[in-house]
Amino acid sequence: MANIFSSLKNAYKLFKHVDFDKLDALSKKVDLPKMVETISNLDDKQIQGMMKMMGGGQKKKELPPIEGDFYHLGDEALKDEDRELQLKVRAFLEKEVKPIVNQYWNRAEFPFEIIPKLAELNICGLTYQGYGCPGKSNLMEGILAMEMARIDTSISTFFGVQSGLAMGSIYLCGSEAQKQQWLPLMQQFKIIGAFGLTEPEVGSAAAGGLTTTCKKAGGKWVLNGQKKWIGNATFADILVIWARDEEEGEVKGFIVKKDNPGFAVEKMQNKMALRIVQNGLITLTNCEVEEADRLQNANSFKDTAKVLQMTRAGVAWQAVGCARGAYENALDYTRTRKQFGKPIASFQLIQNHLVEMLSNLTAMQTLCFRLSQLQDQGLLKDEHASLAKVFCSLRTRDVVSKAREVMGGNGILLEYNVARFVADAEAIYSYEGTKEINTLIVGRAITGFSAFV
Repeated sequence: MANIFSSLKNAYKLFKHVDFDKLDALSKKVDLPKMVETISNLDDKQIQGMMKMMGGGQKKKELPPIEGDFYHLGDEALKDEDRELQLKVRAFLEKEVKPIVNQYWNRAEFPFEIIPKLAELNICGLTYQGYGCPGKSNLMEGILAMEMARIDTSISTFFGVQSGLAMGSIYLCGSEAQKQQWLPLMQQFKIIGAFGLTEPEVGSAAAGGLTTTCKKAGGKWVLNGQKKWIGNATFADILVIWARDEEEGEVKGFIVKKDNPGFAVEKMQNKMALRIVQNGLITLTNCEVEEADRLQNANSFKDTAKVLQMTRAGVAWQAVGCARGAYENALDYTRTRKQFGKPIASFQLIQNHLVEMLSNLTAMQTLCFRLSQLQDQGLLKDEHASLAKVFCSLRTRDVVSKAREVMGGNGILLEYNVARFVADAEAIYSYEGTKEINTLIVGRAITGFSAFV
């Protein structure tokens, strides 16, 4: 009797899950009794194989974490407190920046609401000693530049202009009074800075061809000329402007306030890259600057070059971040996007692209780690920074291109993020010294011959 009830109970469970419409349709295509008999004669191993082939009886596959630092360089190199700061900055970017970045990028607008939150992280002027700055290592600064660019290169660029180019010019070339006046306020983002070197007709030739001029007139200086591609220019409170002295012929630096008479700025439109960055075209028309606002220790382009050497390492790290963001987004996409009934990450050609991307990314990270170590040891030379800029900006192009490729048509949609990295990589490729100029810097160092015109 117990066996009968058990059989009825099992039959009831079976009938509860049977789709009789599908069963009827199947009976019209195959000899159902024969199929049941055949299956009932299979052993357990054969049935398991059939179920696996049908996609049944499988546990959900646990995938490895998405990690762009494949060699765990950050884990090994950073102290616990610095690792904690890195993760804190990453969490901020994931929570506050990533959800809004595409809409701001699309509108070519800047998300001013994040500035007070950035200030709370206490990372501006990270490597400087004193003036309210944290006094951390150059390696830590590079890693944070990478973390920012991993989410958005524009935000990393904004930060690099504020913390590196603008504050760095005052830190390296300013008098003690100027440092005391400006650096603490800039560190807290109460004052926003910009850096004006590039001109409409002068980019790579800035060392010997600046057309913006300065002339001493009593206790003031009068500046005339234009500056182009100046990040943060449309909303900066102060701008470091580099100009050539009409009498001496040497390059000098000036702190120009946004309300200085003769200063005007116009936002540049229709950019295809770094659209969040507010680049400006600055026009200086008999712009008067007090002697007290001349950078007291900027007396030639060699002083300007000190700032560029310091920040060029940061741009190499930005390239790493841009590549890492593209790689991690592409990897995530391939593990969820299905074609022919399975994730495209399981296809050999896709895995080949992903491994090539990771190889380039890992080589870039390793190079930048060593670059920052040289910087921390006081051994950094122009050619070291230039080699990193050349290699990383080139390889970033490769990585973002393959990231876009593995995503197919979706790769050109902003909502999948990679399209933004593809566009922004083009800006990284050009600014802070083009590939050609940086190549000649390295070439001069290794051959002993200068190939500059």
